[in-house]
Amino acid sequence: MKVFVLGRRGKVGSVLGPGLEAAGHELVESSAQAEAAVDFTRPEAVEDNVRVCLEDGVPVVVGTTGFDHDRVAALARVHELPVFHAPNFALGAVLMLRFAAEAGKSFPHAEIVELHHETKLDAPSGTAKATAALLPGETPIHSVRLPGLVAHQAVIFGGAGQTLTIRHDTTSREAFVPGVLLALEKLPTLPPGLTVGLDAIL
Repeated sequence: MKVFVLGRRGKVGSVLGPGLEAAGHELVESSAQAEAAVDFTRPEAVEDNVRVCLEDGVPVVVGTTGFDHDRVAALARVHELPVFHAPNFALGAVLMLRFAAEAGKSFPHAEIVELHHETKLDAPSGTAKATAALLPGETPIHSVRLPGLVAHQAVIFGGAGQTLTIRHDTTSREAFVPGVLLALEKLPTLPPGLTVGLDAIL
């Protein structure tokens, strides 16, 4: 597949490009040359990036978080093309969300601690918000931004005489490559509009 990577020189894009090529995809320099596009840029750039790709008839995988989902979903519907977004492309993170949702049925009290590199622009993270949406009540989220971190999250459940912690750690951005490859594989089969979450395509 010919893939246009937006943010190719960024933290994720610089790892993603070689990963896509190793999987047999061809990287191209514009959406006009592409069969699919992948966006790992900045929240404020996503809408315009998606619009340009859709106008060229190219479906998009979005890994950037913090953008306006409703506006991007509307663009995808107007152009009758699929856009796929995951707040986290690490397969282990998807399992963390599943396990947290199951634990939330028995533990109504929980808090989320998410830790990311100091240059991450949104707080709380998209993964933390997605996790909180699966839990009962209003789950507090604590965000940490420090050098030396990549992407980490702990969901801590408390009950009488016990706690349960479900944690996922991304130690290298290479963890995101299999999830992006899966999204590209499934992209042609998705309906027009915005599809959210790796769980939807696993």
